[in-house]
Amino acid sequence: MLTSLDSGTVLISPENAELRPQRTICITGHREKAILPYKDDPENIHLTRAVVRLMLYRYIDMAIEKGYTDFFSGLADGTDLWAAEYVLLKKQSNEDIRLIGAMPFLRHSRFFRKDVRSLLCDVEKNADCIVLLNSAPSVVYGKNGRPGTDADLYKVRNYYMADNSAAVLAFFDERNPRSGTAQTVNYALKQGKKVRSFGLSDVYHLMDEAGVSFRDIGRIVKGLDNIF
Repeated sequence: MLTSLDSGTVLISPENAELRPQRTICITGHREKAILPYKDDPENIHLTRAVVRLMLYRYIDMAIEKGYTDFFSGLADGTDLWAAEYVLLKKQSNEDIRLIGAMPFLRHSRFFRKDVRSLLCDVEKNADCIVLLNSAPSVVYGKNGRPGTDADLYKVRNYYMADNSAAVLAFFDERNPRSGTAQTVNYALKQGKKVRSFGLSDVYHLMDEAGVSFRDIGRIVKGLDNIF
């Protein structure tokens, strides 16, 4: 039996996961460092990240309103863990909601900051299950010695989530076509999955409209039509 190196949570193999694809959303998105501040002003970085999270939460609410109950998180920092944290919050008032973590390999979190690792632990402990895609204990990103191997670690994770979902929700910057998020979105589209996404341009547009008032931004986001 394998357990998480961070939380001690029991990990299960893909073949043993009890999934409900038609009720499942795959959530994918950029890491925190990929979020550029509004107007390229470093003083706006915290607000910009907060607006990304607010839009992400609203899209998750939209999915729940349309009957989706199961949510995949790839357990990366940024979008993945922010979404997972919010899904766990929604679980507290809706027993039908399930969070499924898709771990690419055992040592995937070795470069996470302390606060991100702490969030990861909370997510793992409270998720309905954590699926481990590569169980080799010696695998470390960047030290596998074969061209393409590193990228495949995440591609397998991304494709697994998309294959076992009915739709994809993405925080996706089209200016970054080589990202794992782009890979997931493009693969999902080829498989005929429903894809709903927003990007930094949408975030900046909201901030142009509402200024730097988080309350006004929240009011606009709350009023967005359901796109699912």
